[in-house]
Amino acid sequence: MLINKDINTPLYIQLYENIRNLIDSGQLEEGEKLPSIRSLADKLQVNNITVVNAYKLLEQEKYVYSIRGSGTYVKSHNYGLEAPFMEDGDIELMIGGILPISKDSINFASVSPTPDIFPIEEFKQSLVEVLDRDRGSAFMYPEINGYKPLRESISLFMHENYGMDVDEDEIQIISGGQQGIDIITKTLITQGDWVLVENPTYSAAIAAFKSRGARTVGIPILKDGIDLKILKEQIEKYNPKLLYIMTNYQNPTTYSYSKEKGAELLELSKQYDFYIIEDDFMMDLNYDARKITLLKSMDQHNQVIYIKSFSKIFMPGVRIAFMTVPANLFEDIIRVKHTTDISSSGFLQRAFDLYLRKGYWKNHITNIKNEYTKKYNTMIQQLNRLKRYGVSFEEPRGGLSIWLKLPKDMDSMDLYTECAEKNIAIVPGKIFFTDDSIYSNYVRMSFSAVSEDEIIHGIGIIDNYFQKIYMEDSNKYIPFL
Repeated sequence: MLINKDINTPLYIQLYENIRNLIDSGQLEEGEKLPSIRSLADKLQVNNITVVNAYKLLEQEKYVYSIRGSGTYVKSHNYGLEAPFMEDGDIELMIGGILPISKDSINFASVSPTPDIFPIEEFKQSLVEVLDRDRGSAFMYPEINGYKPLRESISLFMHENYGMDVDEDEIQIISGGQQGIDIITKTLITQGDWVLVENPTYSAAIAAFKSRGARTVGIPILKDGIDLKILKEQIEKYNPKLLYIMTNYQNPTTYSYSKEKGAELLELSKQYDFYIIEDDFMMDLNYDARKITLLKSMDQHNQVIYIKSFSKIFMPGVRIAFMTVPANLFEDIIRVKHTTDISSSGFLQRAFDLYLRKGYWKNHITNIKNEYTKKYNTMIQQLNRLKRYGVSFEEPRGGLSIWLKLPKDMDSMDLYTECAEKNIAIVPGKIFFTDDSIYSNYVRMSFSAVSEDEIIHGIGIIDNYFQKIYMEDSNKYIPFL
């Protein structure tokens, strides 16, 4: 098998295509065992993850099957045409080279909610009532900036829930938070512009900025928000158009900004004339009584473009989100939105408006917070077992993930590979960093898509892996073991 490291095609794709061609040509026959991940990686002088991803893709395309503890084998030439399993929010995994997760995995990778907590009955009532009330009009195109009654409901929602006064005419309805980032990018960014981001950050946002020719610079994020000293240095150096941040339960670190740091950010944005994109998708999921502040609620100069996605707290497939837009940008934003998809679904907008007006939202948030609080407490309790191996983490008290720092001599890709072989999905931290060459010992583990039993079982397997490593190396010391 030939791997060409000098071309742009990802190595795992090259390996996948090589093995697929060998199977198609009959050189690899049904039932034949493929080399182990480690042996093939050593032979080709590539990272284990390259082989893992190639094998996963082959399995999803029905070329091979795997037997836990035994290996990977060539399947009969009865390939199906099923689409690979992909959840909303997993785009960053693809961008980072991490493939979609098997449905049978203990899935610590996804931050998407599971269908069992969807408010099916309440939303069904809203859908039916809209159909009875509006008949065929429910399927007409709404205004490009969104169904007016929904914008009114969202304005009231923001006031009641966050104490933030946003006029309905400042609101643009969008089809998910990712679309909001894309629309802002198309509106404001031209080739060669600079965009500053937190480091680490959401990979798909960086991809959106780069798609318009922007150059991105990562600024380290601290426990109370972005490093202001370094931020100011980079602002003066690059004169950025945008700063992209997540102020509450940031992805992936789960850190939240202090009010003081937020105020300083606003002063910098006014002084140096750049916009701040505040991406909010987790604020509602706080598990204690702390008062949480949005940067937008402190914005006196219209420097903040606020994006609110309901994907992680409602139902991902509904694709309802919104953003607040300064008046001087609104005309351009509407034009870009129209060329993107004309408008977001009018039927779903009408139904979601009714859902908010009937007060179903408050009950739903209470229910999912109760559910997630139990999972969060179980996750923290189980992860505390790993501290004896040198694993550390902050307790975010909200959100859907925990950001783990592994011992300095451990590469997260090794843990990722081991977990993949045990049918456990985690996300290696390297995919979130703007420079992944120097941050190799971080892992994001999420609890949205797993049960409490799966949390206990999955972390138990990881615990056993750590124990095995340390038992095999007498130079490593495990406190309390």
